[in-house]
Amino acid sequence: MSKSVRAASLALLAGAVLATAAPQVHAQQIATQASVKTSSKLGLGRPALPEEIKAWDTDVRADGKGLPPGKGTVKQGDALFQERCASCHGEFGEGAGRWPVLAGGAGTLTADRPDKTIGSFWPDLSTAFDYIKRAMPYGNARSLTDDEVYAIVAYLLSMNDIVKDENFELNDKNFTSIKMPNATAFFDDDRETSEKQFWKKDPCMKDCRSAPKVTGRAISVDVTPDSKAGPKVD
Repeated sequence: MSKSVRAASLALLAGAVLATAAPQVHAQQIATQASVKTSSKLGLGRPALPEEIKAWDTDVRADGKGLPPGKGTVKQGDALFQERCASCHGEFGEGAGRWPVLAGGAGTLTADRPDKTIGSFWPDLSTAFDYIKRAMPYGNARSLTDDEVYAIVAYLLSMNDIVKDENFELNDKNFTSIKMPNATAFFDDDRETSEKQFWKKDPCMKDCRSAPKVTGRAISVDVTPDSKAGPKVD
């Protein structure tokens, strides 16, 4: 038998084998896909245990939901703050170096450089509790007990003159009774009503408005360099 005839015979045989095997492979693929679609589990991992969920389910809402049982006084918080927080935030919450300022800033929100502190800006006390519990002290997060967090938050209230008595005790029962100074300056997202007029099924894509009027140019207020070369930097 010549080489060409033998090659042709082998090719025909291989084609026949492939033709026979292809339907079987296709059927197996269909069966596999069907089993994947109908299966609700991927066979990976395991359900989280209740204690594992509890360890991470620590968020605290503005209405107090999520607050753990606990208590702490301003005086206790003062000692804790000096030991665990003052190296970054300053002895009185004034901030050390470029670390965040936590106290003061009352009446500065309309200034060019407002001081956004816990007392001057934050609308809800739960923000302070939630963040401190999850992320502080820096470098040793989640090391504070619930009572210690209550005490530090109580001290922050005192530093911002929201509570006056150093023996004031903050706890999970009176927590939501604390009203923050800037709470009324915040409002719920009202875009569903205030911006509903802009919601259109077919938005305008061309000639939607007249050309804007130029009221000033940067060069006229001396913020654009006259020369093409920039200033030299030492």
